[in-house]
Amino acid sequence: MKQSNKKDIDKTMVLSRSFAVPDFRAAPPAEDKKTRRLEGHAAVFNTMTSIGDWYNEVIERGAFDGCDFDDVLFFVNHNLDKIPLARSRRNNGNSTMQITIDDVGLSVGADVDVENNVEARQLASSIDRQDISGMSFLFRVKEDKWENLDTDMPTRRILKIAKVYEVSAVGWPAYPTTDINARDKLALDNAKLALDNARSQGLDNSKAMPIDLRARNRNRKGAI
Repeated sequence: MKQSNKKDIDKTMVLSRSFAVPDFRAAPPAEDKKTRRLEGHAAVFNTMTSIGDWYNEVIERGAFDGCDFDDVLFFVNHNLDKIPLARSRRNNGNSTMQITIDDVGLSVGADVDVENNVEARQLASSIDRQDISGMSFLFRVKEDKWENLDTDMPTRRILKIAKVYEVSAVGWPAYPTTDINARDKLALDNAKLALDNARSQGLDNSKAMPIDLRARNRNRKGAI
C-alpha cells in the first residue's frame, strides 16, 4: 500500500480547516502508564465558518460518506516534517488511531506514546492544561455546492470529501468569525482560487443558458 507523505500532497488541491472543540481531551494514563488516549473532533458538521472573509463554508452531514481514510496521520499543528504521533491504516483495530463519523462530525481517538515520545507527553500535558483546545484536518474536496455567488459573501457547502490525509491538534483553532487568517498565505490563496473558479464556472453556465431562461431568472430574482 502506498503511504501518505507530504510529497504526495498537491497543496493547491488540499484544504485545512480548524475547529475549537470543547470535547478535546486526554484520557487518564493507561494502566501501564505508557500511553494516553487523545479524543476529539477534527471536523464539525453544519457549522458555518467565514473562510478568510472570502466566503462562508459549511461541511454538510454525509460529507465523509465514501471518503478515503486508508492512511491518515496525526501531528501537531500540521507539521508534516515531524514524526507522526499516531496513525490510522485502513482504520483497523491494530492502528494507533481510529476515525469514526458520528452526529457531530469526524471523531478521532489516538493512542500516543507518552513514555518514549517527548512531543506526545508535551501534547497530553498541554491538552490537560487546555493550552491546546482545537483540532484540524487536511483534506481534498470531491463535491461542493456554491450559493449566492453574486454577493460579497457567498456560501460554499462541502457535500463530499474525497480524502483525509492528516489530522492535527492545533494551538490556533478557528476564531469565532474566521478559520483562515493572514498567518496562512497558502490557505488564503487557495480560498480565493476556489471562489474565483466557482464564479467563473457560474458565469460560463449563465452564458450557456438560453436567452429567455436568463431573462426569466432575472425577473424572479427581482421579485424576491
